Amino acid sequence: MTETFETVRYTADVVCVRATGQGPELLTIRRGWPPHQGRLALPGGHVDPGETARAAAARELFEETGVLVAPARLILVGLFDEPDRDPRGRYISAAYVVVVGADTTTRAGTDAAEVRWVPLDDPGPLAFDHNRIAYLARRDQLFWLRSRPVGGV
Repeated sequence: MTETFETVRYTADVVCVRATGQGPELLTIRRGWPPHQGRLALPGGHVDPGETARAAAARELFEETGVLVAPARLILVGLFDEPDRDPRGRYISAAYVVVVGADTTTRAGTDAAEVRWVPLDDPGPLAFDHNRIAYLARRDQLFWLRSRPVGGV
């Protein structure tokens, strides 16, 4: 019997939401690099050696958008491991949700060409499977998060 092994990469994504008078908004980045260069996506990236997915999610959120949150504030949405979710190969992502204050400021950083708040209920087409992740966070998590404090770290 011949064994084959698949390289798997571990990533973390963040559904970052703020409440506004027009309804909840989702923080997105415009990807500066392939794949999906130029498309909107959730902030996120690779989990570094020795790092937890939750810590990576908080780090990536800050590096890409300037939004600083404590890793403990991130609530797990789920693990996303469909074999074809990324054109570069097999990527498994731990996705988290966090609610921040309406006055949260942002700035594009690292591989984000732009930072944009979009309506959570209709964010438009997002890269990868990020529409599904945002939908599940909205459906399964946000009712609980409304009772949690909002703001910075």
